[in-house]
Amino acid sequence: MTTLAGKTLFITGSSRGIGKAIALRAAADGANITIIGKTAEPHPKLAGTVFTAAEEIEAAGGKALPCVTDVREEDQIASAVKKTIEAFGQIDILVNNASAIFLAGTAGTPAKRFDLMHSVNVRATFMASQHCLPHLLKVANPHILNMSPPLNMEAKWFAPHVAYTMSKFGMSMCVLGMAEELRGQCVAVNALWPKTVIATAAVQNLLGGDEMIRHSRKPTIVADAAHAILTRNSRECSGNFFVDEEVLAEEGVTDLEQYAVTPGESLVPDFFL
Repeated sequence: MTTLAGKTLFITGSSRGIGKAIALRAAADGANITIIGKTAEPHPKLAGTVFTAAEEIEAAGGKALPCVTDVREEDQIASAVKKTIEAFGQIDILVNNASAIFLAGTAGTPAKRFDLMHSVNVRATFMASQHCLPHLLKVANPHILNMSPPLNMEAKWFAPHVAYTMSKFGMSMCVLGMAEELRGQCVAVNALWPKTVIATAAVQNLLGGDEMIRHSRKPTIVADAAHAILTRNSRECSGNFFVDEEVLAEEGVTDLEQYAVTPGESLVPDFFL
């Protein structure tokens, strides 16, 4: 299977950035996309709303269902799942992409930031998986894909921002556990992480601004890698911690310069690799 035509994807955090890029790649195949995001009105620092993303998805050839959703609220996730089934009749793929980031040490991380990261990164990933699961079990090639890093229990990844690392590794532990739990039911559960920094709003606003963007890759590299994973046989592809570059190499893609924001510039490696 090389296409997502007719498939329904439920993608959290898909009004911008990597989530939207994954949605647009699926839309090019003719997929249905539920856009899960909190932004209903234009934000001064963040481009795009669930509604502008829906317009782009429709223009790219897909069908879009914009759902204004705070993923910290279980009832809002459940409502978005219900609306997806009413609109499209099925859920084939869940992409847990929504994420909160706050890079500080132990003394510098307020409780509300700790709670935000664990609510969005871990809890929402778990709850979205739980609510989508009954519908994933009814389709031919079900996938859950978490945008989280390989589990690497080296202290150096925890020391600078222990709360953030715990929350991202929490998403990866969902992959580890659910992949094995659901193996007999043929639901694939995998993680995907970028080899380099990706040009997103978080990088622009929190992690180095224009200079860091220059040394980043476009979100399309992650979208193309996600597409490759999500079109694989769910019975044969589960429990993997994929890295975007490696997935594309398996697909025979060798020209990665096309993904550079600034071709020829050096690239900054992402966390956790």
